[in-house]
Amino acid sequence: MSRILIAGCGDLGGALATGLLDDGHRVFGLRRDEAPLPVGVERVIADLSVAASLAELPEAIDTVVYAASPGERTDRAYEATFVTGVRHLQQTLARSSPGLDRFLFVSSTAVYAQRDGGWVDEESLTEPVHFSGRRLLEGERLVHDGPGRGCALRLAGIYGPGRTGLLDRVRLGEARYAPGPPHYRNRIHRDDAAGILYHLATGPTPPDCLIGVDSAPVPEREVQEWLAIRLGAPPPRPAQPEPGTRGMAGNRRCSNARLLSRGYRFRFPTWREGYAALLDS
Repeated sequence: MSRILIAGCGDLGGALATGLLDDGHRVFGLRRDEAPLPVGVERVIADLSVAASLAELPEAIDTVVYAASPGERTDRAYEATFVTGVRHLQQTLARSSPGLDRFLFVSSTAVYAQRDGGWVDEESLTEPVHFSGRRLLEGERLVHDGPGRGCALRLAGIYGPGRTGLLDRVRLGEARYAPGPPHYRNRIHRDDAAGILYHLATGPTPPDCLIGVDSAPVPEREVQEWLAIRLGAPPPRPAQPEPGTRGMAGNRRCSNARLLSRGYRFRFPTWREGYAALLDS
């Protein structure tokens, strides 16, 4: 079985680790702190932005899953996490794990700038206008040029256990949507995000890039109204995003055709099944 390092073993990484452990893989979970990890994960305490802290990294790692997240939403934090952190880890792995097979990088659909409601796939132009997308794209390039087979998994907005922001806003009557033409959003349930990473870590050789979204891009208003009916909550209302916010970011439909062609089968094929499970939990 493989020796797998999850760099940034938080909620998503923990869900992935559980599946890997169940199948007999040896899993190392890297975090900056001593927060709980799933039973069986071997803890590695290190700060990816500080090269010296990686000195005790386990040797002979077969697969890396880079699922780190920045502590704050600033350009400096994104650079430290998705550029400097990747570079530091690659430098250490070149010495400690010369036989590295795969380096899976959790990226985001934020690398796309399309805002016309059209479809995008892995071959679409990546011209991000926000620092978040630009730093993620830098990280992707480092991964493709570094040790092991590099794969960037571009996830859409993750929801699921502990990630119930939209559901909570609808329940409180605080849900708002942009007026005018439909404004599309893409989603992925946390369990499917972990499932895709498992598929990439243990299955056939991964592609350079893969979009991780469910099969139903949808106008934000439709999701809010669907949830409001089931919660018995007030219907959502239109509202212009506040100046300077990213409320109008996105508006594209991301295709998961490449993912499906690789044989992945969703636990929650659309947001309806995913939110229904949350409502029943």
